[in-house]
Amino acid sequence: MTLIYKKGMNPRRMKRIVAVLIVAYCSLLTATAQIGQHRSDFAVGVNGGYVMSSVSFLHKVPQDQMPGLTAGISARYTCEKYFNSICALVGEVNYAQLGWRERILNSLDEPVPILDPVTDKSIDGTHEAYERRVNYIQIPVYARMGWGRERRGFQFFFQVGPQIGLYLNEKAKYNFDLDHPNSYYRSSRVSGPSTEDHTYSNMYHMPVENKFDYGISGGIGLEFSHRKLGHILLDGRYYYALGNIYGNSKRDYFSTSNFQNIVIKLSYLFDITRTMNDQIK
Repeated sequence: MTLIYKKGMNPRRMKRIVAVLIVAYCSLLTATAQIGQHRSDFAVGVNGGYVMSSVSFLHKVPQDQMPGLTAGISARYTCEKYFNSICALVGEVNYAQLGWRERILNSLDEPVPILDPVTDKSIDGTHEAYERRVNYIQIPVYARMGWGRERRGFQFFFQVGPQIGLYLNEKAKYNFDLDHPNSYYRSSRVSGPSTEDHTYSNMYHMPVENKFDYGISGGIGLEFSHRKLGHILLDGRYYYALGNIYGNSKRDYFSTSNFQNIVIKLSYLFDITRTMNDQIK
């Protein structure tokens, strides 16, 4: 009788392969550190900007961008110049005004009039409006690559990294009875009292459930540096949340409800420590 064995990866062999890969990776980092020019620059400062926010709902909620402000403190540690690339780690703690502004339209993309709660008829010359402001403390951490001048002149940079958000509070602004929206004319069927024909989410009475937000942020920018004045930075960034503000189980109404932000930000940094090298431009 001939026995045929199905070959598979031996656990010990797998461990040896992983160990070799780790050693190879560490060797590569060491070689890179030897090739690059060491830096030890630390700068801190303040930032402020403009946020355009929305929430990606599914079931879909038609929206316009919700404008808001953001401001906070920044810190940057520049560790190395590798060929022409200037490598740094950036961290921020920011207050941010987020939220969403619902676009309430009918099937012809026209504003939906307010419903009179007494007569149950539409009021001519009016239109329903709803927005929800949600405030957060946001903490992004970026790996940054820059190209250009370090001490005097301009530098273009790209940065990307994780970001977390801590919920502070929320407030809604509206001009109609939340329990009796004019759902008959609405093209969106996510808000309103449930009927025999359709079940609504009743989202107007749903506060944010998940108080911890997290996602990925990245962007590009331009920095002007001066040895005595410090650093002035202008950048644009995009944030995509990986977490949802509402539950997304099978019994929940929304399968997704994550933030998306576009941010334009101006920052000022001043040096705490700088690498002692007169050849750095």
